[in-house]
Amino acid sequence: MALARERRLPELVEQNDLHGLLHCHTDFSDGGNTLEEMAEATRKRGYHYFGVADHSRSAGYAGGLSIDEVQEQHALADELNASYRGKFRILKGIESDILQDGSLDYPDEVLASFDFVVASVHSRFRLDAKTQTVRIVRAVSNPFTTILGHLTGRMLLRRPGYEVDIEAILSACAEHGVAVEINANPHRLDLDWRWHGRALELGCMFSINPDAHSIDELDLTRWGVLMARKGGIPPERVLNSLDLKRITAFFDARHASRTRNRRRGQSAVKNGSRT
Repeated sequence: MALARERRLPELVEQNDLHGLLHCHTDFSDGGNTLEEMAEATRKRGYHYFGVADHSRSAGYAGGLSIDEVQEQHALADELNASYRGKFRILKGIESDILQDGSLDYPDEVLASFDFVVASVHSRFRLDAKTQTVRIVRAVSNPFTTILGHLTGRMLLRRPGYEVDIEAILSACAEHGVAVEINANPHRLDLDWRWHGRALELGCMFSINPDAHSIDELDLTRWGVLMARKGGIPPERVLNSLDLKRITAFFDARHASRTRNRRRGQSAVKNGSRT
């Protein structure tokens, strides 16, 4: 109300600002539709990219992908992308489990093969607040992490979120350029809108994701948009408000940065071994 009286209401993100969907599942893990079916349904809804993010191998309960299955999915994505002729694209992602020590599923060479990585906690919910916070911050600081999935892990009417220092995690996301997910599934709606303003102040980007496990669930995105609007989020702070060209450039830049940093680290080790 105060912002309205002062005529300082921000421009808020709208459904039409979203150019694509990230964090969606297929029947490679626990989804109900094939990669092609999910991509086609996304394209027909007017989006320009579909970010597949099936579960990683540690998520055995959800059919997590083995390394061979990752390669199989990537080959299929390449085949389908060739048929789209640049007018639509499947982005190769993964929802990587955050392991107990804060590391990500898969070795680095596998993580490097994805366009983006959604890092999420799916186990050890009852760790104390300090341990859980350190675990998630370590995952956020991993150079392969692109998006932090459902930050608190809450399931509305089923379980509360983990005990964590949300501000410390948001600060880490801002520091490392990791987008904070607004999970649009009505059972999650996580990150809660009451934290959006603080996340904006800290400099966080967001990603409005349906976490869809079927074609119908692609439309859950609207609940995430409503949450983002309630939290005061403008379109320029939403990762998937970038068009296909810009989001591809964003992912390429992150990959190039990782490569440069790895080479510097290798060079430092070599130089140190000579002294």
